[in-house]
Amino acid sequence: MRSMFDRLRGLALAAAVALAATPAAAEVVLHRGNGSEPETLDPAKSSGVPESYIQYDLFEGLVVPDGGNNLVPGAAESWTISPDGLVYTFKLRANGKWSDGTPVTAEDWVFSWRRTVDPKLASKYAWMLWPVKNARDINEGRKPLEELGVKAVDASTFQVTLERSTPYFISQLHHHSTYAISQANYKKHGEDYIKPGNLVSNGAYMLAEALPQSHVKVVKNPHFHAKDSVKIDTVFYYPIENYEAELKRYRAGELHITYEVPVSQMNFIRQNLADQLKISPYFGTYFYAMNMTKEPWKSNKDLRLAAYLAIDRQAVTEKIMQRGEIPAYSWVPPSLTNYTQQVPEYANWTQEQREAKAKELIAKAGYGPGGKPLEMEILYNTNDNHRRVAIAVASMFQKVLGAKVVLNNQEWKVFLSTRDEKQFKDVTRHGWIGDYVDANNFLELLRSDVGKQNPSGYVNKEYDRLLNEANASQDPAKRQALMQQAEKAMLEDFPILPIYFYTRPQMVSPKVEGWKEALLGAHPSRWLSLKP
Repeated sequence: MRSMFDRLRGLALAAAVALAATPAAAEVVLHRGNGSEPETLDPAKSSGVPESYIQYDLFEGLVVPDGGNNLVPGAAESWTISPDGLVYTFKLRANGKWSDGTPVTAEDWVFSWRRTVDPKLASKYAWMLWPVKNARDINEGRKPLEELGVKAVDASTFQVTLERSTPYFISQLHHHSTYAISQANYKKHGEDYIKPGNLVSNGAYMLAEALPQSHVKVVKNPHFHAKDSVKIDTVFYYPIENYEAELKRYRAGELHITYEVPVSQMNFIRQNLADQLKISPYFGTYFYAMNMTKEPWKSNKDLRLAAYLAIDRQAVTEKIMQRGEIPAYSWVPPSLTNYTQQVPEYANWTQEQREAKAKELIAKAGYGPGGKPLEMEILYNTNDNHRRVAIAVASMFQKVLGAKVVLNNQEWKVFLSTRDEKQFKDVTRHGWIGDYVDANNFLELLRSDVGKQNPSGYVNKEYDRLLNEANASQDPAKRQALMQQAEKAMLEDFPILPIYFYTRPQMVSPKVEGWKEALLGAHPSRWLSLKP
């Protein structure tokens, strides 16, 4: 008979053999289409939607989107607001760490916000921090960085003082321009801190690879404070500008989530893949911007109005897009419950009436039959859906205005530079997705002093004054009324041509769990999981 020791040794050996035979848990990998090649992953420098989706995984703001329509505590576990609404005190998480294991500190936030408003960086989104005391003066070179209204009370307490009470301030803080980066890591690598192998981040994931025109790969951050709740180990983001090619990859099982849906395939999708088509409300406006820094658009309001009236928005939404978009004649989307859209009278006309008025105005402006030839160029970024809209609008301009129209498509990064620097000849495609759910986020974009983000280079001092007064008001009703006056004044100038209010159509695999409607379009991977 074997001894007790022999029996125990045999049981231990059997257990070891069984454990060795058990396969390790399979890596859970999510594959996401992501539109265009990222402009940059630097949260203080980027300006496009494709980059923001990757940044939601890499970084954690003071507050974060929950994958739906709510914001929840992120890097800050809690905060208090002074009775006068001017001082916000954020308590950072005690277990908040960078992906290299070092603590996330209040000094990192102070450093990062100063960097964002530093005029030397020329951040396109620095204006998001203008509510902070002295931020605008610093950003415009009138005060030193040290006077920004931020301070580290201690290592885990970040305090912000505002210029004036700003009701929407917390809702801004999920935006990438307000993220922190590691001060120590930046001092080590300088502007190269963002490269794979250098970057440390405080989000659910960390950067593993970034191969241009191929993919961005992020992997689970072992130091993330909520790592045990993150179900997906690795996420690949693919820049696929051709939505038909993206759909093919989705149908082949190479993607779990698409960035978009090709309009040319909507009928097929509705007939064959309806259960996988997710169309959500989206807080955004698709529009064209006139170049108000150049003639003939700068000085000719009749010409701008003629272009506005020539676009058949019903035809664009129903015949071209076919995805539930709403024709847009105004600027601020209809998703707000406490704001009244300022809709011009032309929205109630028939398209025939609008076109007749456009022809009358084009003649008055000195163009058309018997007048000067009108030559126009429409700039858009390389993308099949944008191309279809551009072709349709060009046809409308030709038919109604008698214009000779040339289309110019550019790769995303080149397009952004051309558009932001106002180097486009006449008209550029644009789209604005709200960064926070407030009319202010749309209206601020057309201020004369907002810099490159102003889509048309529009200047209207009365518009600026109304927004300044609205921003200073502590009366919600008065604030809304002033913003509505501002939108009305801007729409009477026609610096932009609203075309439709967005919806967000995407293909989502039945394997994906945790998908919710999100008005701002944010679906961070940390909230998703995959069925085996």
